[in-house]
Amino acid sequence: MLSILQTFSSAIHRLNEQVGKAASWLTTALMLLVCVDVVIRYMFSDTQAWIIELEWHLFGLIFLLGAGYAFKHDRHVRVDVFYAKFSARDKAWVNLIGGLVFLLPWAAVLMIVAFEYATIAFQIGEESPDPGGLPARYLIKYAMGVGLGLLLLQGVASVMDSILVLSGRGKPDSSKPQNQ
Repeated sequence: MLSILQTFSSAIHRLNEQVGKAASWLTTALMLLVCVDVVIRYMFSDTQAWIIELEWHLFGLIFLLGAGYAFKHDRHVRVDVFYAKFSARDKAWVNLIGGLVFLLPWAAVLMIVAFEYATIAFQIGEESPDPGGLPARYLIKYAMGVGLGLLLLQGVASVMDSILVLSGRGKPDSSKPQNQ
C-alpha cells in the first residue's frame, strides 16, 4: 500500500515539475510581448486590444499553471512562526490535517466551479467585449480549472508524502523543495 502511495506521489511530483518548467517559458513570452506593446505604444502611439488581453492571459497562465509547481517546491504562502520549528513528524501532521481539511476540499470545489464557469462561457461562445480582442475567452477560463486541478493533485501528493513520513517510509524532507 505504501509503495503505491510513493509511486503516485512521485508521478504527481513529476507532472507538476514538468508543467511548472514549461509554464516558466510563458514568462519569457510575456516579457517579449510587453516589450513589443511598449514599443508600439510609444513609437506609434497605438496599441491593440488583443495584445493587452494576451498579456493578462499569459500572466494568468503563469500563475495558474505554476500553482502546483510552487506548492511542490514549498514556495506558497505559509505562516512559519511555529511551523519552521516543528520536527519533520509534526510538519507531516500539519501538512496532512491541513491538506485534508482545507486544501483538498477547497481546491476540489473551486476546480468544479471553474470548469462549470468555463463550460458556460464555451456554450455561449463568449468572446472579448472589446473590439479587436481575443476570441474564445472560455480557453483562459478552462485554464482556471486545469490550474486548480494541478494544485489539487499536488495537494494529494503532499497528503501522501505526509502519510509516508508518519509511517516511517517517507523522507522527512519530502515536503521541502528539491533541487532539480
